[in-house]
Amino acid sequence: MDALTQLLNQQLSGGGLSQISQQIGADEQTTGNALSAAMPLLLSAMANNASTPQGAQSLHQALAQDHDGTILNDMAGFLSNPQAANGAGILGHVLGPKQDLVQNGLAQQTGLDAATIGQLLTIAAPLVMGALGKTQQEQGFDADGLSSFLGQQQQAAQQSDPGLMGLLGSLLDMDKDGSALDDILGLAGKLFSGR
Repeated sequence: MDALTQLLNQQLSGGGLSQISQQIGADEQTTGNALSAAMPLLLSAMANNASTPQGAQSLHQALAQDHDGTILNDMAGFLSNPQAANGAGILGHVLGPKQDLVQNGLAQQTGLDAATIGQLLTIAAPLVMGALGKTQQEQGFDADGLSSFLGQQQQAAQQSDPGLMGLLGSLLDMDKDGSALDDILGLAGKLFSGR
């Protein structure tokens, strides 16, 4: 498991998972399993974005300005009103028109319906950005360090669940060239432009 997913699982262990499961109307175990699939996917999309110098710099700035990890300091406050963190906006930029396909893919893997997965992703996206921002701040990453760290986390996620990551990678491969990298780069880059 990658370090960011571990960090978020620790943050959610004190009742956070229960709050999320109540919000999406699922039991805790199913919610936990779905989050364990969703968080590495979001992380992977961000890693691909940061694999170019421009993408890494944009993500680095976005984390420093808007996602410094403070969201993790008041998990109960965030979970009482997750819409305030604009998870839908983050998802719209990272996944773009493939968001429905990703939701359906995760639904098939987790047993939750696609609409519920959509709710879950909206909650997970700001948490992943917050965990990444906190790690960047603690480690003192510059843009290159951030890119390198994300690449390592992406590899760890791939190794821990190659089947799921392969399935979701194929869902994100919009132009059917066998590589989701170019598609994710194009989409995730939109997240950080115009800031």
